[in-house]
Amino acid sequence: MDIRHFRYFVTIAETGNITKAAEKLGMEQPPLSQQIRRMESSLGVSLFRRQPRGVSLTEAGLTLLPHARLILDLRRQFIEDAHGLAQGKKGHLRIGLAGAVPLLPSIPFAIRQFSTIAPGVTLSLEESNTPALCEALLSYRMDITILRPPVPDQANVKVIPLLDEPTLIALPKGHPFTSLPEIHLSRLATEPLIIFPRELGPGFFDAILAAYRDAGVTPSLGQQAPQIAGTIPLVAAGLGVSIVPQSLHQLHTGGVTFHRIARPAPHATLAIGIRTGEQPPLIHHFITVLQQACKTHLTLPD
Repeated sequence: MDIRHFRYFVTIAETGNITKAAEKLGMEQPPLSQQIRRMESSLGVSLFRRQPRGVSLTEAGLTLLPHARLILDLRRQFIEDAHGLAQGKKGHLRIGLAGAVPLLPSIPFAIRQFSTIAPGVTLSLEESNTPALCEALLSYRMDITILRPPVPDQANVKVIPLLDEPTLIALPKGHPFTSLPEIHLSRLATEPLIIFPRELGPGFFDAILAAYRDAGVTPSLGQQAPQIAGTIPLVAAGLGVSIVPQSLHQLHTGGVTFHRIARPAPHATLAIGIRTGEQPPLIHHFITVLQQACKTHLTLPD
C-alpha cells in the first residue's frame, strides 16, 4: 500500500461514486476498483458498501477517512516545505547585527521586504559587536551577520562587502562650532575624542584615526563608550566630540548636533559575514534582498 491508495480512498469517499472518482483521478474505473479491493484486503476491513448507484463508507471507512486525509495533508505540507527550503522561502534565519546597524534605514527596510516575500521564514535578530558576531556565527548560533570588517577569523568567515556609510561629527549642543555645517578634523585636534574600544570594531576605529592622521592632527582620546551608539549620550553630556555613522543622527538630536566632515572623512564600512563555504538557499535569498535594498533604498533623506 502506498500514498496513491490514500488518495484513491479519499476521492471515492468524497464523490460517493467509483466511476466519478476514476474520472477525477484521471484513470479507468476497473483499475480503481481493483486498487481499493487490494487496499481493503491489506487492511483487513471493508471501507465501502457497494450500492446500485454508488458507494457509502462503512464504519471502518468513516473512522479511517480523517487519518487518510491527514496523511495526504502531511505529504502535501512536506512537499511544500521542501520546495520552500530549496527556494529560500522557508525556515528560520538568525541574523546578527553590528552596533548601530538597525538604525541604518536600508537594513530594516530589507528585513521588512524579505518578510513580505518570504512569510514562511522566521527571523531572529540580535545586536552585538563584530568579534562576538563572528564567534556566534562560527558556533552556529547565528546564520548570517551584518558586521564591520575586518573580522578576526578570515579563514572561516566569508566577508561580502555591503556598503560604506558616510560619517558625521557629533558635537554637544552649544559647542562653538555648532553653526558650521561642515568641519575639518584639524579644527577638533584639542577636543577629547569619544570613541569605542578598538576590539568592538577595529575597522571603523582605525578609519577614524586614519582620517585624523590624514588631516594632519592626532586626536586627544577621551572617554571610551561601551559601544558605537554609546558615544552619543557621552557627547550630549559634554564629555567630548565623536565621529559616528551617519545613521546615528537619529538617536539623540536634543543634546547633540551633527555636522558633515570636510575631506578627509572616514566611512563606516558594513559587510555581510557568513561561514566560509556555506551559502544555502535561505541565506542566498536573504543576501540578494539585502544587497538590492542597499543599492536602491536611500541611507538617509537629504
